[in-house]
Amino acid sequence: MGLLTPDPGLLFWMVIVFGIVFFLLAKFGFPIIVRSVEERKAYIDRSLQSARAANEQLAQVKAEGDRLLAEARAEQARILTEAAATRDRIVQEAQVKARAEGDRLMEELRKQLQTEKETAIRDIRRQVAVLSVGVAEKVLRGKLADGKEQDALMDRMLDEMLESSKR
Repeated sequence: MGLLTPDPGLLFWMVIVFGIVFFLLAKFGFPIIVRSVEERKAYIDRSLQSARAANEQLAQVKAEGDRLLAEARAEQARILTEAAATRDRIVQEAQVKARAEGDRLMEELRKQLQTEKETAIRDIRRQVAVLSVGVAEKVLRGKLADGKEQDALMDRMLDEMLESSKR
């Protein structure tokens, strides 16, 4: 039971030892503990400030990324519009060229057909002339088998030549 009701001498020495320990702690221990707590508090404050700055930077980066994405989409739309316009222009140019080439080919075909038509007509005329001369030759041979008819034909031809030379 001595622990529950200590002697006054023991109590005196406990108070003195407690005072010495308290004095030593107050002189050497508490300042170190307080300084470490303050350093820890300053470190936490710096970390919070760094985190806030990082959040602000992250927000700025996100805003910049959104802005760049919007610009990229606008650029993409512009490029697609230009590509569509270029495609339409190229298609129109190709159609114009195709029409011009078609017209040129049709004109060449018309000229070729006209040339072939004229050649065919000349060939037919030549053949008709050859046939006419052949028929005339056969008719004349038949008529001119007689000597009197030959003389009469010759006189007529000479008279026609004289008349045509007088003119």
